[in-house]
Amino acid sequence: MLLLSFLGPLFAETNKTHQKSVAEEIDVGVILDMGSWEGRILQSCISMAISDFHNIHGYSKTRIVIHNRDSKAEPLRALSSVVDLLQNFKVRAIIGGQTSMEAKFLAELGNKIKIPIISLSASTTTSSLHKYPYSVQISQDEFSEATSISAIVEEFKWRDVIIVHQDIDDWTYFIPHLVDALQEKNIHIAYKSSFATSYNDIQITEELHRLKAFQQRVFIVHLSPSLTSRFFKTAKKLGMIAKGYVWIMTLNSMDHLNLAGSSSSSSSVTDSMQGVIGLKSYIPASDELHNFTSRLRMKLFLSEHNMKAYDIELSAFCIRAYDVAWGLAEAVDKVSPKISLSRKPNNKLTLMDLDNITTSTGGSMLLKEIFQLKFRGLSGHFQFINGKLISINAFEIVNVIGKGYRRLGFWTSVGKFTRELYSSDPGRHLSSTTNHNLEDIIWPGGSAAIPKGYDTKMSGKMLRIAVPRNVGFPELVNVDRNPQTNKTIISGFCIDVFKTVITMLEDYEVDYKFIPFVNDNGENEGSYSELIDHIYLQDFDAAVGDISITENRSLYVDFTLPYSDLGVGMVARKERKNHMWIFLEPLTTDLWLSSASFFILTGIVIWLIEHPINNEFQGSISQQIGTIFWFSFSTLVFAHRERLISNLSRFVVIVWVFVVLILTSSYTATLTSMITVQQINLQLNSKESYIGYQRGSQDVVSNLNFSDTNLQPYTSPEDYANALSRGSKKGGVSAIVDEIPYIKIFLSKYSADYSMVGSDSTTNGFAFVFRKGSPLVPEMSRAIAKLRADGRLSMMENAWFKGQSMMTFGATSNNVNPLTIDSFRGLFLITGVSSTFAIAILYSFWIYNNWHFVRNCFNVMDFNLGRLQFIKEYLYRKMFRTTNVIELEQIT
Repeated sequence: MLLLSFLGPLFAETNKTHQKSVAEEIDVGVILDMGSWEGRILQSCISMAISDFHNIHGYSKTRIVIHNRDSKAEPLRALSSVVDLLQNFKVRAIIGGQTSMEAKFLAELGNKIKIPIISLSASTTTSSLHKYPYSVQISQDEFSEATSISAIVEEFKWRDVIIVHQDIDDWTYFIPHLVDALQEKNIHIAYKSSFATSYNDIQITEELHRLKAFQQRVFIVHLSPSLTSRFFKTAKKLGMIAKGYVWIMTLNSMDHLNLAGSSSSSSSVTDSMQGVIGLKSYIPASDELHNFTSRLRMKLFLSEHNMKAYDIELSAFCIRAYDVAWGLAEAVDKVSPKISLSRKPNNKLTLMDLDNITTSTGGSMLLKEIFQLKFRGLSGHFQFINGKLISINAFEIVNVIGKGYRRLGFWTSVGKFTRELYSSDPGRHLSSTTNHNLEDIIWPGGSAAIPKGYDTKMSGKMLRIAVPRNVGFPELVNVDRNPQTNKTIISGFCIDVFKTVITMLEDYEVDYKFIPFVNDNGENEGSYSELIDHIYLQDFDAAVGDISITENRSLYVDFTLPYSDLGVGMVARKERKNHMWIFLEPLTTDLWLSSASFFILTGIVIWLIEHPINNEFQGSISQQIGTIFWFSFSTLVFAHRERLISNLSRFVVIVWVFVVLILTSSYTATLTSMITVQQINLQLNSKESYIGYQRGSQDVVSNLNFSDTNLQPYTSPEDYANALSRGSKKGGVSAIVDEIPYIKIFLSKYSADYSMVGSDSTTNGFAFVFRKGSPLVPEMSRAIAKLRADGRLSMMENAWFKGQSMMTFGATSNNVNPLTIDSFRGLFLITGVSSTFAIAILYSFWIYNNWHFVRNCFNVMDFNLGRLQFIKEYLYRKMFRTTNVIELEQIT
C-alpha cells in the first residue's frame, strides 16, 4: 500500500501525458469582467464544467483549453480580446459578454468570423436571435417574463402600477416588453421611475418620497442587486414596506439578489424586503447541484480567501453557465475532426482587417451541434429551441418571508399559474391542468389580506378641492361668506352631487376640504383655464363646480363621467308672428285629404240615419246636400245645431267628435311650434339679430358659426330675460345660447315667457376634475353612473332647479315635422268601424220589417225590367219625399 501510494501519482501523471498526446486540444475563449464578483463566479463555473466533463470523459478525443480575458466591463476591450484570441490561439468558440453592449459587439463579430458566441448577458433580446444566428443565449425569455408579471397584476385585480427601473441599457431593454404586456391587460402605468446607478442614499430617498406621494401602491421593481438592497432599506425607513403596499420584483432582480447569506448585510436586506413577491428561474433541487454548490464555494474561498464565498446563493444564471460550458465540451467532442480555423499566413490581425479571417464549415457545424444538445444538467432539462434554452420557461413565484424565500407557485410556458409541476421533465412537459390560484401570500406589514393596490386613506392627507364661484348661477355652485361668523358656506347642485358620490365610495376613506378658488389677481371669480393650470401644477388635488369637459383640458387633468346634461340649448321668446300659408303645414297632404273624406263620409252616414225620421234632414236635393256638408264640418268647431233623433246617429257623432278633438289639438300644437321656430329662424338669420351667451364661455358658442360681432355676453338669468325682452332692435338679443344646465335654471324662473327652441350636443357636460392618474376618477365615475341609474341625480336636479321637468328639454330642433296620416290611422279606423256598424244595424232592421217586399223584389223567377223600374221609383220616393213606411207598403 505504501508502494502504491508513491507510484500512484506517477501512473496518473503518465496517464495524463498519454491523454495529452492522444487528445486534440481545442481552444475556447472566455471574456468576462474578472474584477466583478459575478464575473469571477461565472469563470469558476465555466472552468469547473470543462474540468468535470473531461474527468468523466477521460478518453475523449478532444480537450478544451480555456483562455480567460478580462473585459473590465468595457465593450471595446472585449472586442479587442476576441481579436487577440483569434490571432494567438485560433479559438473555436467564445463564451462571454456580461453586458448587453458587450454581447452585441461579440454577436456582430461572431457573424463575421462565423464561430459560436455564447452570450452571458441577462438582457439580450429575442429579436437578436434572427439578426445574429451565431449567437447562443442563455438569458430568460423576456416576453414570457413580462406576461407573467402582467398576469400577477391581473390576478389580484390591480388597475394601476408604478414601474421602478435602473437607467442603464442592461436594465432598460426589458421595460418596453413589460409596458406592452401591461397595456394588453388594460393595466394603467401611473408612473415610471428611473434610478441611476450612481444614486446615493439622499437621491434614493428623494425619489422614494416622490413615489410615496402617488396614491398607487403597486410597484414593479427592476434594479440591479446593489441598488436593490439600498432601495428597499430606504423604502423601509420611509414606511413603504407596510400594509397596503405591493412590491413585485422581476426575474433579473430576484435571480441576482443574494438573500440567503448569513452576513449582517444579507440579513438587513432580507428584513427590509419582507412581503415582497417576485419571479425566480426554476432550478430543480438535486444531489448533483448540491455537490457542485459546495465545491464552488470551497474553490471560491480558496482562490478569493474571502468568507463571502460561503454566503453566496448560486444564481440560476451561473448554473446555466455551467451547463452551457458542459454542452460546449460535448459538442466539440462530437465535431472536433471537422472544425478548424485558418487565416492568411504572415498577416498580423487587427480590428481593421477582420476580413483576413476565413473559416471552414467547422463553425456552423459546431453551432448546429450545440443547438442539438439534449441532456439533463444542473439546471434541469437542457435543450435549445430556436436558439433559446427552454428550461427557463418555468418561473418560480416566490414570497420573501423570514430569512429567505417561500414558493407560491409557478408560471408555466402554457401561460398559467400552478402550485406544483407534476411532470418529471419540467423543461418540456409542464402540466396544463393547473390551479390558477397561488399559495397564500404574506404581504408587506405581515398582512394576509390582498392589498387594494391604492391608498385607501389617500396617504392620510386631506384633499384640497378648489371651488370656482359662479355669481350668475348660484344654483350650481355658490360661495358665500357670512360676515358675522366669518365662515364660508359652499352650496349648490354640483356640491351636493360631489358629497353624495363621495359617500358612495366603498374602497376609499376620503377626507377633503373645499377651498374657494381665487385667481392670480386675487379675484374670487377666476377663469376655469387658470383653475385647470393650478390642478396640473398640484396646487389643488381636485376641483368641483360647473366645469365643462373639453379636449384641451383633458390633456392636463382627468375628468370623471359627466353628471349634467350634454350639449347647448337656445332660448327665445314664445310670442311669434306667422306667415301666409303656414296654417297648411302642420298636416301632410294625405292627412288633409283623408280628414276631409272622413268629414264628408260622417255627414252622409248621419243623413242616411236621420233622413227618414228627422224633418231637419229633409227638403230639396240642394238643401239636403248642404245639410250633409254643414253638419259634418260644423263638428270641427262643435257648432252643429241639428237635433238628432236616432240613437245610432248620436253614437256615430260621439265617436266622430272624439276624433275631431284629438285632430284639432294636434294641429294646434304643431302649428304653434312651427310659428315659433320659423320666427326664431327668421330673426337669427337676420343680419341685425344678436345672440346672447354666458360671459367667459366663448368656447361654447365658438362651434356654432355665429359672427363674433353679433354675440353679446351676459352674466345671470336676469340679464338673459332683460336682453330677450328688449329684442335685437332695442339693444337686446333674439336668443340666448348656453349649456343645458344653465338653460334649465333660466327656464325654472322664466318658463312662462320663454322656451328652448333648439339644442345641439356640442359640449360634454360638467364633471369633477382630478390630477392625472388619480385612482378616484374611475371610482367616482362608477358612483355617478349608479347615481344616475337610481334616479337620485334627477331628483337632486329637480330640487335645485325648482322642479323644472326634464320633459321641457325633449327632442327640440329647428325643424318641426308635420303630422302624417300614420299618426291617426287608429282614430280613422275607430270612426270608420263605428259608422259601418251603425249603417249595418239600420238596414238590418229595415230588411227585417220589410222582408216580404225584399223577397218579392229579388225573386229571380219574377225579376224583370218593370220591377227594376219600380225599385228605382221607390228609392227616389224614399230619398227625396216625405213618405212613411206604411204608404210605401200600400204602394208595394
